[in-house]
Amino acid sequence: MNKYNDLYLEKLLSIEQVAAMAESGWSLCSDIGMSAPFAIYEAIGKRVRDNNLTDITMHSWMDVDYLPFFDNELTEKISGVSWFSGVGGRKAINAGHGDVMPNYFRDAPSLFRDYIDLDAFYAVVSPMDKHGYFSTCNAANSFSMARKAKHIFLEVNENMPRSAYTSYIHISQVTALYENNKPLAEVSPTQEDDVSLMVGRYVTEEIPNGSTIQLGIGNIPETVGKLLKEKSDLGIHTELFTDSMMELLECGAANNNFKPIHTSRSVATFVFGTRKLYDFIDDNPGIEMLPVDYVNDPAVIAKHPNMMSINAAVEVDFMGQVCAESIGSRHISGTGGQVDFVRGAVQACGGKSFIAFTSTAQNGKVSRISPVLKSGAFVTTSKNDVDHIVTEYGVAKLRGKSVYQRAKALISIAHPKFRDELTYQARKLNIII
Repeated sequence: MNKYNDLYLEKLLSIEQVAAMAESGWSLCSDIGMSAPFAIYEAIGKRVRDNNLTDITMHSWMDVDYLPFFDNELTEKISGVSWFSGVGGRKAINAGHGDVMPNYFRDAPSLFRDYIDLDAFYAVVSPMDKHGYFSTCNAANSFSMARKAKHIFLEVNENMPRSAYTSYIHISQVTALYENNKPLAEVSPTQEDDVSLMVGRYVTEEIPNGSTIQLGIGNIPETVGKLLKEKSDLGIHTELFTDSMMELLECGAANNNFKPIHTSRSVATFVFGTRKLYDFIDDNPGIEMLPVDYVNDPAVIAKHPNMMSINAAVEVDFMGQVCAESIGSRHISGTGGQVDFVRGAVQACGGKSFIAFTSTAQNGKVSRISPVLKSGAFVTTSKNDVDHIVTEYGVAKLRGKSVYQRAKALISIAHPKFRDELTYQARKLNIII
């Protein structure tokens, strides 16, 4: 038995023993999506309920399972801070049981490094290799968190894919670990409907062969990904690696052959999807999972000719301001990497950015194109950064257009039943005279 196996056995504990190592007053963290070890969180939550811990702070990303850090019964003992909310964080924050950290995704590693005290980093990892390394697979913030935290605790899970390029953690860095082979959190494949397909087709018509793509979170970006199977020689440089991107590589539409950097390899900072996707990522030398401060750097993104960024939104106003993280003041998510890729794409030679969504919400009762954003809405992409807006009624090119021109273009792609009212409001605001 080699020395790394001996060290592994020395640090191997039960999940209860690992949870017992957390102390009152600690600041905890984990990386995004399936990297978050929900089993240990549940065990820590039990310690809090049993009055064994107080004054705990937890920094989380896109929680896909129950987090005790957002439990209204524990708010006096524990504080959850969401950097990009999933269902649990969203519900808790709107109920007043959690906090939000404003950030651009690309800046998160430096924010952890320079501003956030971290006592413990928790992560789900693949089994240790013969050299003593564990793969985190999701590389977004893992390196910066592990480097800043005073303690590293790992859940070793045989279901975790091992990325060929990612943030690795060595057994010598680990305070303690436990084994848990529970299936990883998954996201069901999106189901395209007629409207999202119409939106997707308008976007794909704008994307030439040989482009490099980024797809954001949501039904329409994934629909675009599936429609891109008709293209050729695509490259992938994205924050989130999705099932549709896997399918583009499998069918040959994407090959990364014309990317000027990381040629022949897809680049992402985290993966989240189906079990089939995780198996595809596992030990795949064609996929590079790299830290978010590199992947989402607009200067890096802009190095890709014909860079195409596709993201979603909740609402857009006549100025071109994009809200993608709230309904009015009601929290939905976070800024994430939308602005990173909007800026990088428009700076690239031949690059384009698309904010794509269906024209209405609430079963057709509300127009997503509005004279002004709802009161309290958070501006995600500013009027100065926005490029193309797309609905099922067409494409509005806003970059380089005046507010008058923007309003006219946006009204033309709004749902027809709202166009007269939108025109009336534009005149009332003295935008259209």
